[in-house]
Amino acid sequence: MMRRALLRAFCCISFVICALTAHGEPLPAGKSRRVVDIGGTAIEVHFYKPAHYDKGPLLVSFHGLSRDMAAYLDAARDIADRHGMLLVMPLFDRQRFPYWRYQGLGITRTSRKITSGPIAVEPPAQWTGALILKLIDHVRNDEGRPALDYYLIGHSAGGQIVNRFAALVPNNAKRMVVANPSSYVRPARQARFPYGFGDLPENMADESAIRRYLAQPITILLGTADLLTRNLDLLPPAMQQGATRYERGRNAFHAAQELARDQGWEFNWRLVEVPGVGHDAQGIYRSPQAEAALFGR
Repeated sequence: MMRRALLRAFCCISFVICALTAHGEPLPAGKSRRVVDIGGTAIEVHFYKPAHYDKGPLLVSFHGLSRDMAAYLDAARDIADRHGMLLVMPLFDRQRFPYWRYQGLGITRTSRKITSGPIAVEPPAQWTGALILKLIDHVRNDEGRPALDYYLIGHSAGGQIVNRFAALVPNNAKRMVVANPSSYVRPARQARFPYGFGDLPENMADESAIRRYLAQPITILLGTADLLTRNLDLLPPAMQQGATRYERGRNAFHAAQELARDQGWEFNWRLVEVPGVGHDAQGIYRSPQAEAALFGR
Protein backbone atom coordinates (compact mmCIF):
# COMPACT_ATOMS: atom_id res chain seq x y z
CA MET A 1 0.00 0.00 0.00
CA MET A 2 1.43 3.32 -1.06
CA ARG A 3 2.39 5.66 1.76
CA ARG A 4 0.52 8.92 1.92
CA ALA A 5 2.59 11.57 0.18
CA LEU A 6 4.18 14.09 2.52
CA LEU A 7 2.76 17.60 2.39
CA ARG A 8 5.29 20.12 1.24
CA ALA A 9 5.43 23.86 1.73
CA PHE A 10 5.62 26.07 -1.33
CA CYS A 11 7.04 29.56 -1.19
CA CYS A 12 6.23 32.26 -3.68
CA ILE A 13 7.26 35.89 -4.17
CA SER A 14 5.35 36.92 -7.28
CA PHE A 15 2.05 35.17 -6.51
CA VAL A 16 -0.17 34.82 -3.48
CA ILE A 17 -0.78 31.10 -2.92
CA CYS A 18 -3.86 29.98 -1.08
CA ALA A 19 -5.35 26.59 -0.34
CA LEU A 20 -8.06 25.30 -2.65
CA THR A 21 -10.92 23.79 -0.69
CA ALA A 22 -13.97 21.84 -1.80
CA HIS A 23 -15.99 25.08 -1.52
CA GLY A 24 -13.39 27.63 -2.64
CA GLU A 25 -13.95 30.80 -4.57
CA PRO A 26 -13.94 30.94 -8.38
CA LEU A 27 -10.59 31.79 -9.88
CA PRO A 28 -9.82 35.44 -10.69
CA ALA A 29 -9.21 36.64 -14.23
CA GLY A 30 -5.64 36.44 -15.48
CA LYS A 31 -2.82 34.35 -14.00
CA SER A 32 -3.04 32.89 -10.52
CA ARG A 33 -1.59 30.06 -8.49
CA ARG A 34 -2.96 27.89 -5.69
CA VAL A 35 -1.95 24.83 -3.73
CA VAL A 36 -4.54 22.11 -4.04
CA ASP A 37 -4.73 19.49 -1.29
CA ILE A 38 -5.92 16.25 -2.89
CA GLY A 39 -6.32 13.54 -0.30
CA GLY A 40 -3.19 14.65 1.55
CA THR A 41 -1.08 15.38 -1.55
CA ALA A 42 -0.31 19.07 -2.04
CA ILE A 43 -0.15 20.05 -5.70
CA GLU A 44 0.87 23.52 -6.82
CA VAL A 45 -1.42 24.51 -9.69
CA HIS A 46 -1.03 27.41 -12.10
CA PHE A 47 -4.11 28.93 -13.74
CA TYR A 48 -5.00 31.34 -16.47
CA LYS A 49 -8.55 32.62 -16.87
CA PRO A 50 -9.20 34.86 -19.91
CA ALA A 51 -10.82 38.21 -19.20
CA HIS A 52 -13.76 37.19 -21.39
CA TYR A 53 -14.13 33.73 -19.80
CA ASP A 54 -17.78 32.63 -19.63
CA LYS A 55 -18.22 29.04 -18.44
CA GLY A 56 -15.98 27.56 -21.14
CA PRO A 57 -14.25 24.16 -20.84
CA LEU A 58 -11.08 23.40 -18.91
CA LEU A 59 -7.77 23.02 -20.72
CA VAL A 60 -5.55 20.92 -18.45
CA SER A 61 -1.95 21.30 -19.61
CA PHE A 62 1.06 19.19 -18.60
CA HIS A 63 4.62 20.53 -18.52
CA GLY A 64 7.74 18.97 -19.94
CA LEU A 65 10.83 17.69 -18.20
CA SER A 66 12.15 21.21 -17.48
CA ARG A 67 9.05 22.06 -15.42
CA ASP A 68 9.34 25.65 -16.66
CA MET A 69 5.85 26.65 -15.61
CA ALA A 70 6.02 30.25 -16.84
CA ALA A 71 7.03 29.19 -20.35
CA TYR A 72 4.43 26.42 -20.57
CA LEU A 73 1.68 28.67 -19.20
CA ASP A 74 2.51 31.35 -21.77
CA ALA A 75 2.60 28.76 -24.55
CA ALA A 76 -0.91 27.51 -23.78
CA ARG A 77 -2.60 30.77 -22.79
CA ASP A 78 -3.13 31.74 -26.46
CA ILE A 79 -5.33 28.66 -26.87
CA ALA A 80 -7.26 29.62 -23.73
CA ASP A 81 -7.76 33.16 -25.00
CA ARG A 82 -8.87 32.14 -28.48
CA HIS A 83 -11.38 29.57 -27.27
CA GLY A 84 -12.54 30.93 -23.91
CA MET A 85 -10.99 28.06 -21.93
CA LEU A 86 -9.87 28.00 -18.31
CA LEU A 87 -6.23 26.89 -18.34
CA VAL A 88 -5.16 24.57 -15.52
CA MET A 89 -1.52 23.48 -15.18
CA PRO A 90 -0.40 21.34 -12.22
CA LEU A 91 3.26 21.26 -11.22
CA PHE A 92 4.52 17.75 -10.64
CA ASP A 93 7.83 18.46 -8.95
CA ARG A 94 10.83 16.27 -9.65
CA GLN A 95 11.34 15.21 -6.02
CA ARG A 96 7.89 13.67 -5.49
CA PHE A 97 7.10 12.90 -9.12
CA PRO A 98 10.11 11.26 -10.80
CA TYR A 99 9.69 9.34 -14.05
CA TRP A 100 7.64 6.46 -12.65
CA ARG A 101 5.14 8.81 -11.04
CA TYR A 102 4.98 11.51 -13.73
CA GLN A 103 5.61 10.16 -17.23
CA GLY A 104 4.75 6.66 -15.97
CA LEU A 105 1.53 7.94 -14.32
CA GLY A 106 2.38 6.33 -10.97
CA ILE A 107 1.23 2.92 -12.17
CA THR A 108 4.32 0.98 -11.12
CA ARG A 109 7.63 1.50 -9.37
CA THR A 110 9.12 -1.35 -11.41
CA SER A 111 11.96 0.14 -13.42
CA ARG A 112 11.43 0.51 -17.16
CA LYS A 113 15.00 -0.76 -17.53
CA ILE A 114 13.85 -4.22 -16.38
CA THR A 115 12.79 -6.13 -19.47
CA SER A 116 11.10 -9.21 -18.03
CA GLY A 117 9.27 -10.51 -14.98
CA PRO A 118 6.14 -9.37 -13.18
CA ILE A 119 5.20 -5.72 -12.92
CA ALA A 120 3.98 -4.71 -9.47
CA VAL A 121 1.09 -2.31 -9.99
CA GLU A 122 0.26 0.38 -7.43
CA PRO A 123 -3.37 0.73 -6.23
CA PRO A 124 -5.32 2.69 -8.89
CA ALA A 125 -6.49 5.22 -6.28
CA GLN A 126 -2.82 6.19 -5.82
CA TRP A 127 -2.04 6.66 -9.51
CA THR A 128 -1.20 10.17 -10.69
CA GLY A 129 -4.15 9.76 -13.05
CA ALA A 130 -6.44 9.67 -10.01
CA LEU A 131 -4.91 12.95 -8.80
CA ILE A 132 -5.60 14.50 -12.20
CA LEU A 133 -9.28 13.52 -12.10
CA LYS A 134 -9.64 14.82 -8.55
CA LEU A 135 -7.97 18.09 -9.52
CA ILE A 136 -10.45 18.52 -12.37
CA ASP A 137 -13.32 17.99 -9.94
CA HIS A 138 -11.81 20.53 -7.50
CA VAL A 139 -11.69 23.22 -10.18
CA ARG A 140 -15.19 22.35 -11.41
CA ASN A 141 -16.56 22.70 -7.89
CA ASP A 142 -14.83 26.02 -7.30
CA GLU A 143 -16.25 27.35 -10.55
CA GLY A 144 -19.70 26.07 -9.58
CA ARG A 145 -19.93 23.87 -12.68
CA PRO A 146 -19.50 20.19 -11.70
CA ALA A 147 -20.07 18.95 -15.27
CA LEU A 148 -17.65 21.32 -17.02
CA ASP A 149 -16.03 19.70 -20.07
CA TYR A 150 -12.26 19.26 -20.09
CA TYR A 151 -9.46 18.79 -22.61
CA LEU A 152 -5.93 17.54 -21.88
CA ILE A 153 -2.75 18.64 -23.63
CA GLY A 154 0.85 17.76 -22.85
CA HIS A 155 4.19 18.40 -24.51
CA SER A 156 7.28 16.16 -24.30
CA ALA A 157 7.22 14.54 -20.82
CA GLY A 158 3.72 16.01 -20.50
CA GLY A 159 2.78 14.21 -23.70
CA GLN A 160 3.85 10.93 -22.15
CA ILE A 161 1.60 11.36 -19.11
CA VAL A 162 -1.35 12.30 -21.33
CA ASN A 163 -0.72 9.25 -23.52
CA ARG A 164 -0.58 6.84 -20.57
CA PHE A 165 -3.59 8.52 -18.99
CA ALA A 166 -5.53 7.90 -22.21
CA ALA A 167 -4.34 4.30 -22.36
CA LEU A 168 -5.09 3.25 -18.80
CA VAL A 169 -7.38 5.67 -16.95
CA PRO A 170 -11.13 5.75 -17.72
CA ASN A 171 -12.05 9.36 -18.32
CA ASN A 172 -14.45 11.75 -20.06
CA ALA A 173 -11.98 14.08 -21.75
CA LYS A 174 -13.28 15.69 -24.93
CA ARG A 175 -9.84 15.39 -26.52
CA MET A 176 -6.34 14.41 -25.32
CA VAL A 177 -3.45 15.96 -27.24
CA VAL A 178 -0.12 14.14 -27.06
CA ALA A 179 2.57 16.51 -28.36
CA ASN A 180 6.13 15.42 -29.18
CA PRO A 181 6.59 12.77 -26.45
CA SER A 182 9.69 10.61 -26.14
CA SER A 183 7.73 7.33 -26.20
CA TYR A 184 4.23 5.88 -26.52
CA VAL A 185 2.10 3.08 -25.15
CA ARG A 186 1.83 0.75 -28.11
CA PRO A 187 -1.58 -1.00 -28.39
CA ALA A 188 0.09 -4.38 -28.01
CA ARG A 189 0.88 -6.90 -25.29
CA GLN A 190 4.21 -7.76 -26.93
CA ALA A 191 5.69 -4.44 -25.71
CA ARG A 192 6.26 -4.26 -21.96
CA PHE A 193 4.80 -1.34 -20.01
CA PRO A 194 5.45 1.63 -20.14
CA TYR A 195 6.00 1.08 -23.88
CA GLY A 196 2.94 -1.12 -24.34
CA PHE A 197 0.46 -3.24 -22.38
CA GLY A 198 2.86 -6.13 -21.85
CA ASP A 199 3.18 -7.72 -18.38
CA LEU A 200 0.39 -5.64 -16.89
CA PRO A 201 -2.43 -7.50 -15.07
CA GLU A 202 -4.96 -9.10 -17.42
CA ASN A 203 -7.74 -6.69 -16.50
CA MET A 204 -5.52 -3.77 -17.57
CA ALA A 205 -4.21 -5.34 -20.78
CA ASP A 206 -6.89 -7.55 -22.29
CA GLU A 207 -8.53 -7.00 -25.66
CA SER A 208 -11.22 -4.75 -24.23
CA ALA A 209 -8.55 -2.47 -22.69
CA ILE A 210 -6.74 -2.10 -26.01
CA ARG A 211 -10.02 -1.52 -27.87
CA ARG A 212 -10.93 1.21 -25.38
CA TYR A 213 -7.52 2.83 -25.92
CA LEU A 214 -7.99 2.96 -29.70
CA ALA A 215 -11.46 4.46 -29.26
CA GLN A 216 -10.15 7.30 -27.10
CA PRO A 217 -10.23 10.88 -28.52
CA ILE A 218 -6.45 11.14 -28.87
CA THR A 219 -4.51 13.52 -31.10
CA ILE A 220 -0.82 12.94 -31.77
CA LEU A 221 0.58 16.41 -32.45
CA LEU A 222 4.06 16.47 -33.97
CA GLY A 223 6.62 19.03 -35.05
CA THR A 224 8.10 17.77 -38.31
CA ALA A 225 11.53 19.14 -37.30
CA ASP A 226 11.61 17.34 -33.93
CA LEU A 227 14.58 15.24 -35.01
CA LEU A 228 17.18 15.76 -32.27
CA THR A 229 17.95 13.29 -29.49
CA ARG A 230 18.33 15.63 -26.49
CA ASN A 231 16.44 14.06 -23.55
CA LEU A 232 15.13 11.38 -25.90
CA ASP A 233 14.46 7.96 -24.36
CA LEU A 234 17.23 5.78 -25.83
CA LEU A 235 16.36 2.51 -24.10
CA PRO A 236 15.90 -0.38 -26.55
CA PRO A 237 12.07 -0.58 -26.25
CA ALA A 238 11.85 3.12 -27.03
CA MET A 239 14.29 2.88 -29.94
CA GLN A 240 12.05 0.18 -31.43
CA GLN A 241 9.39 2.89 -31.80
CA GLY A 242 11.64 5.02 -34.03
CA ALA A 243 14.85 7.04 -34.13
CA THR A 244 13.28 10.46 -33.42
CA ARG A 245 10.18 11.85 -31.72
CA TYR A 246 8.72 12.70 -35.11
CA GLU A 247 9.25 9.17 -36.43
CA ARG A 248 7.92 7.61 -33.22
CA GLY A 249 4.73 9.66 -33.36
CA ARG A 250 4.00 8.72 -36.96
CA ASN A 251 4.77 5.07 -36.28
CA ALA A 252 2.54 5.05 -33.18
CA PHE A 253 -0.40 6.53 -35.05
CA HIS A 254 -0.17 4.30 -38.12
CA ALA A 255 0.31 1.12 -36.05
CA ALA A 256 -2.80 1.95 -34.01
CA GLN A 257 -4.76 2.84 -37.14
CA GLU A 258 -3.76 -0.41 -38.84
CA LEU A 259 -4.71 -2.53 -35.82
CA ALA A 260 -8.12 -0.87 -35.54
CA ARG A 261 -8.75 -1.32 -39.27
CA ASP A 262 -7.68 -4.99 -39.27
CA GLN A 263 -9.82 -5.81 -36.24
CA GLY A 264 -12.80 -3.66 -37.25
CA TRP A 265 -12.52 -1.63 -34.04
CA GLU A 266 -13.55 1.96 -33.39
CA PHE A 267 -10.67 4.40 -33.94
CA ASN A 268 -10.84 8.03 -32.80
CA TRP A 269 -7.21 9.11 -33.02
CA ARG A 270 -5.95 12.02 -35.12
CA LEU A 271 -2.49 12.77 -36.47
CA VAL A 272 -1.67 16.47 -36.83
CA GLU A 273 1.73 17.78 -37.95
CA VAL A 274 3.25 21.25 -37.55
CA PRO A 275 5.64 21.92 -40.45
CA GLY A 276 9.11 23.17 -39.59
CA VAL A 277 8.70 23.15 -35.80
CA GLY A 278 11.02 21.15 -33.57
CA HIS A 279 10.85 20.22 -29.90
CA ASP A 280 9.24 23.53 -29.00
CA ALA A 281 6.05 23.86 -26.97
CA GLN A 282 5.62 27.51 -27.91
CA GLY A 283 5.86 26.74 -31.61
CA ILE A 284 3.52 23.77 -31.31
CA TYR A 285 0.82 25.40 -29.17
CA ARG A 286 0.77 28.70 -31.04
CA SER A 287 0.49 27.08 -34.46
CA PRO A 288 -2.80 26.91 -36.39
CA GLN A 289 -2.51 23.14 -36.19
CA ALA A 290 -3.04 23.21 -32.40
CA GLU A 291 -6.64 24.19 -33.03
CA ALA A 292 -7.09 21.23 -35.38
CA ALA A 293 -5.49 18.96 -32.77
CA LEU A 294 -7.99 20.00 -30.09
CA PHE A 295 -11.15 20.70 -32.06
CA GLY A 296 -10.75 19.03 -35.44
CA ARG A 297 -10.96 22.27 -37.38
